[in-house]
Amino acid sequence: MAPERARHHRFRSAIGLFLLAPLIGEFLLGNQPVTALPSVFLLAPLYGGGALLVREAARRAGRGWPTMILLGAAYALVEEGLVDQMLWNPHYGGFDLGAAYAGFRVPLLDTSVQLLQDVLTMHTVWSICVPIALVEAFARDGDRTRPWLGLPGLSVTALVFAAGSGFLALAQVESEDFTATPAQFAGAGLVVAALITAAFLCRPPGARHGTGRRPPAPWAVGALSFAATSAYWGREYLPDGVPAVVPVIGWAVLLAAVLVPCVRWARSERWSGAHRTGLAGGALLTYAWVGFEQGRYLDVSRATGLIGGAVFTAGALVLLAAAARAGTESDARSGARSGADRVPGSPPPLV
Repeated sequence: MAPERARHHRFRSAIGLFLLAPLIGEFLLGNQPVTALPSVFLLAPLYGGGALLVREAARRAGRGWPTMILLGAAYALVEEGLVDQMLWNPHYGGFDLGAAYAGFRVPLLDTSVQLLQDVLTMHTVWSICVPIALVEAFARDGDRTRPWLGLPGLSVTALVFAAGSGFLALAQVESEDFTATPAQFAGAGLVVAALITAAFLCRPPGARHGTGRRPPAPWAVGALSFAATSAYWGREYLPDGVPAVVPVIGWAVLLAAVLVPCVRWARSERWSGAHRTGLAGGALLTYAWVGFEQGRYLDVSRATGLIGGAVFTAGALVLLAAAARAGTESDARSGARSGADRVPGSPPPLV
């Protein structure tokens, strides 16, 4: 790819991630109706800026997905702690969160364990990792692991993220008439700093090898992702009276059920872009059906909510199909180049 064309492609990827993150995190989820679509530009500095900063920081440091996951968790606490303050507001958004999350509490953060699990899951998975994985599926000629922005672009992104976060934080204080205590802000800040430090202590990704467990087909990885993320949202339908410890333990079991096999599969040379797209796609489809459920609570007519859910679901399906096709073509090109470079009788390349 010519340098100028490659530069334009990387810029388009950055813009795509900037806009896709809020579309998934708010609109596909059903938190915002289709009639509020122009507000994506108000949400993009926080969601899109955060996702882009996470991706660029990890890739510029030569790190991989463990770093991005930990940075995504840090972003989750920034958004729902330092910006929205939902972690501590018992009446956030007009809902009785104090009663809904009345179980075990995390001492340092002074918030509910289950609320913390929800915040970390939704933002780490759907606000950060899913958009990054889908946009990276379209990357060409090694751009998947390269930075897309230079230092000027990265600086602008950081400023946009900071300004957008500050604007939304002030708007939330005014609309919610709630401000957390200095101790709560300090606790969240300490955990965010710890997560960022841990993210960059992760070792850079090494060469994959044949000793890792052979992964199943990409569609099976996607089915696992869809089943696990749907089960996570399924706890919304648990009957009243279920002990608070049950969903808390269930969350940990689901997390292990996904992470343990995926870590083993990712060590194999057969782990490909199609598998990463499958993981992201399964979670994306979960948000599609959840969005229809969430749409019932929007301040619009039921018909408008259903139309919006259908529009965003159709968009998600088109995006997923395009990402899967682009990822498969990229894997084929990489395999062809690796095969051409191999000496007859040599082992498969470590990629």
